[in-house]
Amino acid sequence: MALSGIQIYKLLPQTNCKECGFPTCLAFAMKLAAKQVELAACPYVSDESQAQLAESSAPPIRLVTLKSGEHEAKAGNEVVLFRHEKTFYNKPGLFIRVKASDGAEAISKKVTEADAYKVNYVGMDFTVDGFAVVADGDAASAVKAVRSASKRPIILIGEDASVLDPALAVLEGETALIAAAAESNWETMADLAVRHKAALVVKADNLDTLAEMTVKIKEKGVENLVLDPGGAGMSKTLANSVQLRRLALKNVRELGYPVISYPCKADKPAQEAILAAQAIAKYSGFIVLETFDPAMIYPLLVLRENIYTDPQKPIQVQPGIYEINSPQPDSPVLVTTNFSITYFSVANEVEGSGKPAWLLVTDADGMSVLTAWAAGKFDAERIAKATKEFNLTDKVSKLVIVLPGHVAVLSGELEEELPNWDVKVGPREAVDIPAYLKQAI
Repeated sequence: MALSGIQIYKLLPQTNCKECGFPTCLAFAMKLAAKQVELAACPYVSDESQAQLAESSAPPIRLVTLKSGEHEAKAGNEVVLFRHEKTFYNKPGLFIRVKASDGAEAISKKVTEADAYKVNYVGMDFTVDGFAVVADGDAASAVKAVRSASKRPIILIGEDASVLDPALAVLEGETALIAAAAESNWETMADLAVRHKAALVVKADNLDTLAEMTVKIKEKGVENLVLDPGGAGMSKTLANSVQLRRLALKNVRELGYPVISYPCKADKPAQEAILAAQAIAKYSGFIVLETFDPAMIYPLLVLRENIYTDPQKPIQVQPGIYEINSPQPDSPVLVTTNFSITYFSVANEVEGSGKPAWLLVTDADGMSVLTAWAAGKFDAERIAKATKEFNLTDKVSKLVIVLPGHVAVLSGELEEELPNWDVKVGPREAVDIPAYLKQAI
């Protein structure tokens, strides 16, 4: 069971050395009880106390990591029910399902297309996380077909250990996920997971049975478990997921594991997308999809990114040069900060204008233009530095740079920093950018 702040305090050295970053050991103990710091931050805690505090300091939901070479898919380590309370940590993995019965050629084609998918979203590359193989035929051959096209982590779906065993042998040295152990086969599946050092999905029709099974399977030596609470329809699935998260956060250790969901079971792609969106929001760690369609995958990846962005930090985009409407070397350069809302406001207006332009996004610690200027995070020196850092002169021949109207005061300083550039002052509001581009440039 979790310890209170006072109980934790009694196990600490009580030196108030401040080396943990807090003024007193009691303050550190309170943060530790709230799961807001790590025990390792205390350099003087004894081995005996460390052992006693291990359970209290551990996240209520176990971290499960699927590995394949340099690729990983992590789930768990979550500590809150709502993201605004702190943040969510490990984004749910999106896995594309293939079936052994489809044959190696069809599997390879689908996996190749999905594995190659990569879309850049404000400086971040979005991809799928792995593949799920249904063992309804020669599972070993199916896994080999997947491996010939992708090195991403694999989930093996089947309930016959004798069928899954040769497929797992193909994945030697990797950490795969086996789905699933049910009441009828949990012992053989647990033995299989131990033998191949794999994570294991535990499946049951109700939470009581699920809790009983996780205890038994853990006693067999399987530590990395994933829960499948079942449930038909959106309502039941949602209820089960929320209940599991609540119980885990109340330190019901038997249910303190990530959850897997199967939107792939939907009848239509539209329903599948809705179920997947619900799973991302509430609270799946691994999500298995049947459909690979960029038109469906992209909004799911954006939704995931938005939900798993730390709400206590400004929402930022990657600093850099962004191309809008296929700019040419003689297209103007507009400057803004890396605050997400500012970026999207400017980028959307430029795109809507139909005019090609380069957008120079500077690192302002995620602040808006005026806030960053007032804080000394957006000035002529930083803008000039960004033009050199991102090799802007290699991309443009007509050296025209446009400042946001709110910081027109920087124009003189920027002319000194960039003597070869024609420094212009743009409109104060993003909505006026289209008219400005059409008239002034």
